[in-house]
Amino acid sequence: MSSLARFRPDRDDALALLAGVAAVSGSYAVAGPRPSFVASPVERAVSRMVPGEALALAIATLGDLAQQLNYVMAVVLVVAAVAVAARVALYARAVTGNRAAPPVLTGALTWTLAVAASGAPLVAVGAAAPAALVVLGGAVSPGLASRLGGPAPLSSKRRRAVTTLGAAVGIAGAGYLAGERAAPDATAEEAPDVRGPNVDSETAEAALADVEAQSIDEPELPPLVSDRFYEVDINAVDPDLTAEEWSLSVTGAVDEAFTLDYEGVLDLPAEQRFVTLRCVSDPLDGSKMDTALWTGTSVDHLLERAGPDSDCGCVRLHAADGYFQVFPIEALRDSLLAYGMNGKLLPRGHGFPLRTLVPGHWGEINVKWLTEIEFLNEDADGYWEQRGWQGTGEVVPIAKIETAVDRDGGRRLVGGRAYGGTRGVSAVEVSVDGGDTWREARLSESLSEVHDDVRADDAWRQWALEYDPPEGSHTVVARMIDGNGDVQPRERREPRPRGASGWVRREF
Repeated sequence: MSSLARFRPDRDDALALLAGVAAVSGSYAVAGPRPSFVASPVERAVSRMVPGEALALAIATLGDLAQQLNYVMAVVLVVAAVAVAARVALYARAVTGNRAAPPVLTGALTWTLAVAASGAPLVAVGAAAPAALVVLGGAVSPGLASRLGGPAPLSSKRRRAVTTLGAAVGIAGAGYLAGERAAPDATAEEAPDVRGPNVDSETAEAALADVEAQSIDEPELPPLVSDRFYEVDINAVDPDLTAEEWSLSVTGAVDEAFTLDYEGVLDLPAEQRFVTLRCVSDPLDGSKMDTALWTGTSVDHLLERAGPDSDCGCVRLHAADGYFQVFPIEALRDSLLAYGMNGKLLPRGHGFPLRTLVPGHWGEINVKWLTEIEFLNEDADGYWEQRGWQGTGEVVPIAKIETAVDRDGGRRLVGGRAYGGTRGVSAVEVSVDGGDTWREARLSESLSEVHDDVRADDAWRQWALEYDPPEGSHTVVARMIDGNGDVQPRERREPRPRGASGWVRREF
């Protein structure tokens, strides 16, 4: 009987698939949620290949699920690629009769694929070794060995141990991968204390402690400083930068181009600000709007040194993950280059070592993992503008209804938070009859009152109203009035392409 006649497709297909799962799991076990994880560069490549309109539609329709599905697709592609490599290796064993061929060739091909994807030769061993072990455990089983014309070189006990080990790595690793992706990155509370030339963690702790005094005394209301801050990124795996390897370059149409390292940024005068960010994809009833206390330095220190000489008056910010945004230089002025969050070192998921906070603008231009500030002579589109969004302008004012609690005696408390960018919030009005009549809600004190040395020019305020609900169903409507006395736009607008706006309504 020829060697090809002894080829067993069904068994080898299953073994190859298990090798693919083991490779992905082993890579994640070694790299974790880092760019060197073998599926990470594949996920980035897949997202770049999706047409802009299709990507924008997926985000508008599926929200965060769109990125998660893209990540799963990348994992599936890597599993499939390794499975094909293992299948080739098993086919070579059937053709040549060489018992060492399947595991060795599987390991070599998997390592090559992992290095090509991640550029990390040592980390790639984490993918190659489990895949090779799985194939070794399956290829030397007595049944398969006899069909291929030779004795099993491993004892039955050792064979079962190797096979079990490979399966365990694959299955447990797949579960670990799913669980770790669902969990958030390190939070500000887990990061080291922030350091700066004229600020410290004690100042931040004092300011954060004083926030409670500015809040409305209603425990059901969401807090003024967010417990968890939303994250939106173009990749499922965040950049993993160290302070030692990172630098910030100021380039383009300037009198002086220069580069600063991390210590150079820390040497600049520092300040702390309460800043609210709202994502341009945040719907009226969404949760992608949060506030934190940030520590950093004003970008004006860099502008003064650089001397921008841009024909278009525009700037492009570049991030380590390939993200970029273009907007007017005037919007960049007085922006904060932040390296601290809530009194701690800026977490990786929020842009460590450095991110921008551009006053009063949509979250998309607050670039994380900042590596370059480039002044342009010709205007250009930013990353999301190339994909059908137009979120580089000022944020749209909004009052969200986030709390509804029935009280003793039949009364009801409704409340939430209102945000108007740098225009501020002077009042929130609430209607409990669908907009026919209005009454003014209670407002929290401005966060600018928290501490003399902490700014809050671009932060939200809490609001609350207690009322006697009418018989039957009714509609509660909220609207805010900014610091200029202007009422927020009434017309309802979907997030895409310029951000959601309109009066928020809730049926009871």
